[in-house]
Amino acid sequence: MAGPTTRVAVFSAKRYDRTFLTAANAAHGHELVFLEPRLGAETVALAAGFPVVCPFVHDDLDDAVLRALHAQGTRAVALRCAGYNHVDLDTAAALDLVVTRVPAYSPHAVAEHTIGLMLSLNRKIHRAYARVREGNFALEGLLGFDLKDRTVGIVGTGKIGTVVTRILHGFECRLLAFDPMPSPECERLGVRYVPLPELLAAADVVTLHCPLTPATRHLIDGAALARMRTGAMLINTGRGALIDTLAVIAALKSGQLGALALDVYEEEEGLFFEDLSERVLQDDVLARLLTFPNVLVTAHQAFFTREALMAIAETTLANVSDFAAGRPSPNRVRREDVTPG
Repeated sequence: MAGPTTRVAVFSAKRYDRTFLTAANAAHGHELVFLEPRLGAETVALAAGFPVVCPFVHDDLDDAVLRALHAQGTRAVALRCAGYNHVDLDTAAALDLVVTRVPAYSPHAVAEHTIGLMLSLNRKIHRAYARVREGNFALEGLLGFDLKDRTVGIVGTGKIGTVVTRILHGFECRLLAFDPMPSPECERLGVRYVPLPELLAAADVVTLHCPLTPATRHLIDGAALARMRTGAMLINTGRGALIDTLAVIAALKSGQLGALALDVYEEEEGLFFEDLSERVLQDDVLARLLTFPNVLVTAHQAFFTREALMAIAETTLANVSDFAAGRPSPNRVRREDVTPG
């Protein structure tokens, strides 16, 4: 055993969570109890008596849930995701609840999925796959463009955006970026940092890799879409609410937006990560998006590689071990970490 151990209630647990967390736990020895339901007001009682809860990105950790957890004996929240906008950090601070996260797991996983979406959408690979399986070998409607010499705008050049930059540099794209904190590596690769309106106006492809904060919510709204080049492509593997979905639908209908690829969706909670194939889709906005031939949607799978899941499990359990041993965690999230709007 690495040190003191504790009991952990793992919410929103899928089979792959069990596999990777159990393997990583061999070095820690915590008692992991896997629970399929999402954490929320209706399920918080399942965490009674657990010093630590381990939620995922769609679990609800609002004021009421955190107070209920604290009353039941929980003293730490070990998020197994990077984002923490679903946690009421004011309440957590007031209750002295330790909140930790996984700030980085595999930027390559998300970056490579981003490029995959870009290539698939451009060359209509998703449509070609369906056609060929039905015996249609015609090429009409599948015309794409060379990425070489195209202008790609990268919004956010943190770890993921930087890997995206490296890959696109290999494609010989012209690269623009918007980020309040420019990356020296991106600059060495020839990226030119410009204000967001200039990036939107110049880019053939815009890809989003910034965090979701009050300042970036609906960063791509009707006004931003109007600034974009007519027929440009938009990719979002960041957070769903970076995009105003209704505004995007209007831009697709008018032809202002030429193509859209999403791995995240602002109302994805209760949809993504679930098999709903036997049910009627109740989200009319998502249903409308799925009717467009120039839209490609994946269900929040950009992170989903073996390497990423191993890293998530290892960091999550290291955070739990820090709490159990009374050590400060380098991955603790505090209220002052939230970027003001």
